[in-house]
Amino acid sequence: MLRWAVIFLVVALVAALFGFGGIASGAASIAMILFWVFLAITVILFLMSLFGRRPVV
Repeated sequence: MLRWAVIFLVVALVAALFGFGGIASGAASIAMILFWVFLAITVILFLMSLFGRRPVV
């Protein structure tokens, strides 16, 4: 998912460079949403690993 966010960010930068403001804005919005979703999933999985079930000894 992080890879897709970076791809959309690059598309937004290239589109902005060539003057396509609408496409750049849309691609940047998608990249931002994908990044925040990736970050949320990463934090949730990290917390699950910390507070997960541990073997009883």
